[in-house]
Amino acid sequence: MEIKIPGDIREHTETVFMGLTLRQTVFSALAVAASVTVYFALKDTVGAFLISWLSVLAAVPFAVMGFLRYHGMRAEKIIFKALMTAVMERRVILNRPVNLYYELLREEYEKGGTDCLKD
Repeated sequence: MEIKIPGDIREHTETVFMGLTLRQTVFSALAVAASVTVYFALKDTVGAFLISWLSVLAAVPFAVMGFLRYHGMRAEKIIFKALMTAVMERRVILNRPVNLYYELLREEYEKGGTDCLKD
């Protein structure tokens, strides 16, 4: 018998159903429920092609919440950080080039004591 151990123990996840974690299982069920709800709510009013796309669009937010992980952050933390960046830390960021060599030797240039500018 062989037991797989991940290289980093913090990456270990407990599977609950068909290889999915509890979080993924719950959000998958919510995605299916949202998709089925949209289908049955609109099946008499909208065509089949449009219903299929609307069902997929209803399921996407739940799938993202369950499966998305970026730099160790879950979807809700990513959304929170994006809002904090966009709303709370609002400031103008200017990109100005800086000539570091000139800044270091500015006093010498102003005195005219260097021959750096003469070729």
